[in-house]
Amino acid sequence: MKERLVESNPNVMMGKPCIAGTRITVELILEKLSAGESIEQILEAHPRLTEQTIRAAIAFAAEALKADVVYPITEVKG
Repeated sequence: MKERLVESNPNVMMGKPCIAGTRITVELILEKLSAGESIEQILEAHPRLTEQTIRAAIAFAAEALKADVVYPITEVKG
């Protein structure tokens, strides 16, 4: 059985998706990456993470976005 690297538990971080066994959210990892931090910097700051768990967070976010439906907003002219 494949190990779950990302989990959501209502008793941990208000149910936000986290790396399994930690309180490190997928959101935090994405924020750090988008701010320009490297995977190596994130690993140094959070020793419980691995490159595999960071990649799992990215994959989780990508999969979550696939489920979203976006409806473009058109400008209404008066």
